[in-house]
Amino acid sequence: MTHTEPTMDENTLRRPELRSLWQTLHSRLSSGRPVTRVRLGPLDEAQREALADLLGLNRLPDPHPSVSLARLEEAVTELSGRSVRETVTELIGPLDDRATERRRKEDERTGLWAWLNDHATVRAQPALADWTTACRATGLIGRSPELTRNLLADALTVLAELPAQAEPLPVFAARVLRGDSHALDDGTRLSTLVLRALATLHDTGAPESAGDRRALWTRAGIADDDLSATVLIAGLRPVGEGPLARVARVCAEAGQAASLTLAQLRSPGEFTLASDPTPVVHAVENPSILALAVRRLGPNCPPLVCTSGWPNSAAIQLLRLLGDQGAMIRYHGDFDGEGIRITAYLLDKTPARPWRMTAADYRAGAASTPHGPDPGRLTEAPWDPELTRAIAEHRTAVVEELVADALLADLIEVAG
Repeated sequence: MTHTEPTMDENTLRRPELRSLWQTLHSRLSSGRPVTRVRLGPLDEAQREALADLLGLNRLPDPHPSVSLARLEEAVTELSGRSVRETVTELIGPLDDRATERRRKEDERTGLWAWLNDHATVRAQPALADWTTACRATGLIGRSPELTRNLLADALTVLAELPAQAEPLPVFAARVLRGDSHALDDGTRLSTLVLRALATLHDTGAPESAGDRRALWTRAGIADDDLSATVLIAGLRPVGEGPLARVARVCAEAGQAASLTLAQLRSPGEFTLASDPTPVVHAVENPSILALAVRRLGPNCPPLVCTSGWPNSAAIQLLRLLGDQGAMIRYHGDFDGEGIRITAYLLDKTPARPWRMTAADYRAGAASTPHGPDPGRLTEAPWDPELTRAIAEHRTAVVEELVADALLADLIEVAG
């Protein structure tokens, strides 16, 4: 292969005194924006002489000259037969397109946040919107949309799997995060991200101490033992001779409530529900409603479950078990900010559907309690967007106890 030596005219373009010219041009042309002039300098006398020779000037330019790109094109083409772009590429290196790269990165960022906001877990639990806003405000990890998306995807995977089933944190992490038992160790980015999401759901401040962090993990079913996680039931009469079915039946027939442990729910033995007619199970947020139903209806109380506030792993396990047995689960909670978040959480984690939880139901309850407590932080109710607007308008919480008569009327109707 033969190599063509630069001509004398081409050597003019390679003069060291013109190096700053080509470097400036390389930077400007790599911007991706239109370039008509370039400002140079400060140029020393040798650099000014070289520029004057290149452009054919009859006097030295200023130390900070503004040079027309069209004039440079004429001079460079006349000397070498190549364009300015070709010359700059040869002398300095390939040109970039920073404007296109900036647009590409901006599109990646926009796509990342759109993906996060539209994720199924975020849509199902609108309270997480504040968390997604905080994630966006924090910005990209290592300026990388890909790294950020991967971390957020892992956090959402964890949130979708909670509450855990009384697992130690390393066991839970290994199960849901590709076998990495240390993925949720204290202080990791992922652990911090998940804990902030849980704090947002529970409307608490970001955890600042090891105790705060343990408390949030515990609420999410991490490191609960099989006996301390319990759920209240009444009126449940499953078929079968498994220990869970027998405990539930004995208490229902005696007109008493029962407290089931997670251990019983994880090993229920023979446990089925009669399929004709379709079994209906009602669920409530507050133990006082279950206690009232048992007191009023005794052995005639229809199947009833109480989550006792935020549902723990036992409550979730039971409602999923009942759903697997074909039960229609109907849930009612408080009409306030936390009640809406609990309901959205429960509807996302179990087959439950709302029971008397519409905006119309709220307005009927608020009419009798116009000066109730403040509802607190409000988030969207996925099952009825009008509900949050109605509560925001009245700024009055309506707790379950205030609508107990309507709930009991439904239970009495089911009991026949």
